Amino acid sequence: MTTAIYELLFETLTMKVAGILLGLGLIGSHSFCLLQRDRVAALLIKFPRNRSYGVILTILVSFIAYVFMSEIDMGEFFAFRTKILLLIPVGTFLVIRFCEEFLAVRAFGASLLLLAAPVLDCAFLQPQMTRLLLPVLAYAWIIKGLFWVGMPYLLRDAIDWVTAKNLRWKACCFSGIAYGAALLIAAVLTY
Repeated sequence: MTTAIYELLFETLTMKVAGILLGLGLIGSHSFCLLQRDRVAALLIKFPRNRSYGVILTILVSFIAYVFMSEIDMGEFFAFRTKILLLIPVGTFLVIRFCEEFLAVRAFGASLLLLAAPVLDCAFLQPQMTRLLLPVLAYAWIIKGLFWVGMPYLLRDAIDWVTAKNLRWKACCFSGIAYGAALLIAAVLTY
């Protein structure tokens, strides 16, 4: 099963499919946020300290990490694969058990770090100049992910800042829709 998931993410996923999926995802999610501001804002404000979301996301991130580690070429560290694969569930249990503060934010940041890998991989060494839309998005995920894992209160502060004023909320939503539209157009026309 891990082989099938890994092949889907790294060998089957093309730049065109990634661009269409991410473009539609950005357009859809940001449009929903624009239309359902009060509902989404209330959910976002509760998200950073929500233990249930944190546990679910931590388990999901651990599964993705397990898939990556079980299939990735580790080169000279191949001998450590079994030990790492055993440490992932143990680490997951320990994180869920002892990480009380901002578990959801930390897990979300870790998921952004892991999900950037297939996006970067499908755009690697492609000739189109518009391919840069994918790595820019992936590197934004990586930077955010690093900060949210290490300093999770930053997401809480960002949510408070964005939800404080309607103009900020609309600007974020429209910028996400615009980037998604650019990505979708590039994927359909040039990838």
